[in-house]
Amino acid sequence: MTKNEQIERKDTLKTATEFKKDGSFNRQTNRFTTPFGEQPGELPVDANRYRLLWSAACPWAHRSVIVRRVLGLENVISLGTASPIRPKLGHVDWEFSLDEDGVDPVLGIKYMSEIYKKTDPDYSGRPTVPVIVDIIKNQVVNNDYLKLTNYFETDWAPLHKENAPNLYPEHLREEIDALNEVIFHDINNGVYKCGFARSQVAYEQSYNTLFSRLDKLEERLSKQRFLFGDFITDSDVRLYSTLVRFDAAYYTAFNTNRNLIKEFTHLWGYVRDLYQTPGFGDSTDFDAIKKHYHTSITISPEKNVVKILPKGPDLSAWHLQHNRHLLSNRIEKFLILGV
Repeated sequence: MTKNEQIERKDTLKTATEFKKDGSFNRQTNRFTTPFGEQPGELPVDANRYRLLWSAACPWAHRSVIVRRVLGLENVISLGTASPIRPKLGHVDWEFSLDEDGVDPVLGIKYMSEIYKKTDPDYSGRPTVPVIVDIIKNQVVNNDYLKLTNYFETDWAPLHKENAPNLYPEHLREEIDALNEVIFHDINNGVYKCGFARSQVAYEQSYNTLFSRLDKLEERLSKQRFLFGDFITDSDVRLYSTLVRFDAAYYTAFNTNRNLIKEFTHLWGYVRDLYQTPGFGDSTDFDAIKKHYHTSITISPEKNVVKILPKGPDLSAWHLQHNRHLLSNRIEKFLILGV
């Protein structure tokens, strides 16, 4: 066995822990979960201390970038962008090949794994995005994609722009958290459960759960503009990050092919409504999405496979009138965002 083959085998053994015996996908847990706050041991909320690393292809990272933009945190949290194309290494990684000389201009790293290993030399999981790096310490401090947007919405409130919307209103947090949990398991991670399934049974179970949940949300959104009424919340951000990728990526790449989102009357209008909202569509990169899901390495490398980049879809449809305002008494976009 060659050295490269040994490395690839080692990587395969690591990623194998993300699959259950029945062939279903079991996403790895987050390693760096220290919360932001003012209590001892928590991460201080300081302007210009942190750098958010993401890839435009990743839905988990995308939602943190949307919230950062909507709340006006762009001037206090810097942004580093990794390529949507996985580097051809013996392990799963992200690469800063979009930057000059192929390194992040602030952190000076070529691969995402470098900052993870610098923080914890024994780290053996996939280096994931989004991830918050403390620039002063030059270490990863949080990669908890499950809670990162909530931290931006609450703990970072003192640094929000003037008249920033309330994406996580206190009186709705219990309901938002409950819906977010459902969206995560059935939809956000649900498409991955379909795409990465290693048995027919696991795939079909995930497929059925995914479309059952989409059908229920289609009904819910037939009566109201957004998931909680007339205003955008954290739940809408989370649902959007999957819906906007669905037709261009998941439908074919992950075999989620019962329906395209554009074939749902209300979900299609809803996701277009969000796409046309500042912070959503202008942070959505369909080219990056397609390149990642159709031509790049995801969970494990595949050898000797020619991967074709789909030519479509026609993006002009995303700008069509959606008429979702007819379900709301608050027509102006800036009012919907809570300003």
